[in-house]
Amino acid sequence: MSPVEISKDTDIFRDTPVRFLGYANEVGEAFRSLVKPVVVKFSYVVAFGYVAADSVDKGLKESKKSHASEAEKTKKVAIASVDTVLWQTFASVLIPGFTINRFCYFTNILLQKSTKLPTTLRKWTVTCLGLATIPFIVHPIDSFVEEAMNKTARKVYNQ
Repeated sequence: MSPVEISKDTDIFRDTPVRFLGYANEVGEAFRSLVKPVVVKFSYVVAFGYVAADSVDKGLKESKKSHASEAEKTKKVAIASVDTVLWQTFASVLIPGFTINRFCYFTNILLQKSTKLPTTLRKWTVTCLGLATIPFIVHPIDSFVEEAMNKTARKVYNQ
């Protein structure tokens, strides 16, 4: 396996495996029935840490660009940071976390009512199905958040 090539144009928070840190809470949600609540909470700390790091990175990158004035620079840095916080919070944490949480919840109910699986096996089945669902929800949620932000928040701060 070759290492990930990182050029100066590579966004480590979106174009490398670092992106998976944003999905830590989905993994936590998938394991919710098997682990203590503190483990799920920690997965959200990891995911929000990723959001914060990406937001700081985008603000720093914008601050290194040349701007017509200090006021324009301040505005552009704030927009870059806020846009990233909003996008990442919705696309990487809130919507996917809620989606996996509800998927696992309803899968558990369905398995409880329709099978005679022992509790431990049912919980592991729910967890495995939750984990297997994550790759299928990423791109649709990313696209939805991108479109929603283009129609709402970005219209406000890109005037």
